[in-house]
Amino acid sequence: MRFDRSWYGCIVGFVFAVIVLCAQPVLAEPTDHIDNGERCAVCGMFVAKYPNWVTQLQYSDGAVKFFDGVKDMMVHYFDPASFGMHGHPDVKEVWVKDYYTLKWIDGRDAYFVVGSDVNGPMGHEFIPFESKEAAESFKKDHQGKEILRFGDISTEKVESMRMGHKMKKHKMDHMTK
Repeated sequence: MRFDRSWYGCIVGFVFAVIVLCAQPVLAEPTDHIDNGERCAVCGMFVAKYPNWVTQLQYSDGAVKFFDGVKDMMVHYFDPASFGMHGHPDVKEVWVKDYYTLKWIDGRDAYFVVGSDVNGPMGHEFIPFESKEAAESFKKDHQGKEILRFGDISTEKVESMRMGHKMKKHKMDHMTK
């Protein structure tokens, strides 16, 4: 039996494509159903009341935490131990909703406008967008100050946006009992 070299190229190409596709991280789906009793893991607000602003962190151990906006999600992301999680658990997925389309998007790939005239449920907010163009348009239309990527968000930036909207820890503890 004679081996045709053209088939060899096809087989190598196919195997390479399978390897590349399998090496890409596969995102699970965000949790779309949120019970009415689900509270923000940081401030205690009922997140189902604010479906356009809901965000979620999915951890590698299967835990899912919901938040009433990107700002509170980032508070938890930077300091999960302050909210009852031991150590610094591995965040598997970060889900936010594009402000214009309300479609779930990977928060690590999003563009966030800060300093705009649009407030979230807890005041100043990081407004997420799937594309840079949408973020730039929103920034222009709503007097935004800057566009950040996920990796650009710092604890200092989050804290500066939380001024006046912090809940005392003992109030939070009382709300969850």
